[in-house]
Amino acid sequence: MTHDALATQLADLPVRLLHHLAKNRVPRHFRMGKNRLIQSLLALSPAQQAEVATALASLLQEPARPPKPEKSAKPKRQPDAPSRQSPPHQRHSAPAEPAISTKILFEGIGVPPPRPFKPDDWQQEAIDRLATNDVILSAPTGSGKTYVAVEAMRRAIETEQTVIYTSPLKALSNTKLTEFSQIFGADQVGILTGDRRDNPQAPILVMTTEILRNLLYDAASGEIDMRLDTLGLIILDESQFLADPERGVVWEETIIFAPAQSRLLLLSASIGNPDEVETWISSIRSTSCHLIHHRNRSVPLRAAYLDPSGKLAPFFRARDIAHGKGFAFHPETKRLFANYEDQTLGPRYRR
Repeated sequence: MTHDALATQLADLPVRLLHHLAKNRVPRHFRMGKNRLIQSLLALSPAQQAEVATALASLLQEPARPPKPEKSAKPKRQPDAPSRQSPPHQRHSAPAEPAISTKILFEGIGVPPPRPFKPDDWQQEAIDRLATNDVILSAPTGSGKTYVAVEAMRRAIETEQTVIYTSPLKALSNTKLTEFSQIFGADQVGILTGDRRDNPQAPILVMTTEILRNLLYDAASGEIDMRLDTLGLIILDESQFLADPERGVVWEETIIFAPAQSRLLLLSASIGNPDEVETWISSIRSTSCHLIHHRNRSVPLRAAYLDPSGKLAPFFRARDIAHGKGFAFHPETKRLFANYEDQTLGPRYRR
């Protein structure tokens, strides 16, 4: 089968069958939409594409399965239950028994009661390691990475060192300026972005990563816009941007040109290969890099599906999403989405 012929046949398949073809061939295929699934399948090696073509031919030639005989132990199907022979406007009309309800989904959400703060062991380890090492801190959102950054900043300014905190967005930099000003005082924090320059001589400077990269460029060429000899700590927030095809080079060059006497603290909730980044930084820097990979999610992650009709249903059968544990769609969400597909795509897309 030619590449174009395969592309044409894949375009006619429903998303469910595309996921079936991508299983064990395309990583994380369950997060992709139809267009990305097709692109990923067409980007496979020729040998894998041949396997896909063979599997596709088997799927298209597979005869419809006869209905299984009902067992006496099971109750008979209700007249309004969905069936393959039902017309599109009548299918999926009866919601399945929910695994969890929306009430259970939102249970426990709110402001927790106050209690004395005590840093976790991994937070304390990250702070202590920064005294002698660069550190990569990979932890889920809401786990307390900012606490590590704040305490590291506090220790740096106590020893009269300057700190640079970078983020990928100007809006996030503005937010961090407000946050750090409340903690350390407005006179201790400045900001440098493409359209804002306030208090540039402050011991703590917030900026985008591109601005820091440009400052390091200037320092390398002898055109120094600010003092770098007192720079003791560089914090690179959202460091998963290292993998960005367009902007990742900015993070790489920032790490490469960072002054030898400064410590690097890379923060991320979604960096995919922290072990490789740790090895790379250790190979190019005079200071070894230490990885702290905290996997436990402090704030539970939940998901819900809002149908265009206005109905809200839990997305998965389980309430909390556990990374790497697999998932099963909530029956009500499957019903609502199937109805939506029938209304928008037509019955020919559903097999």
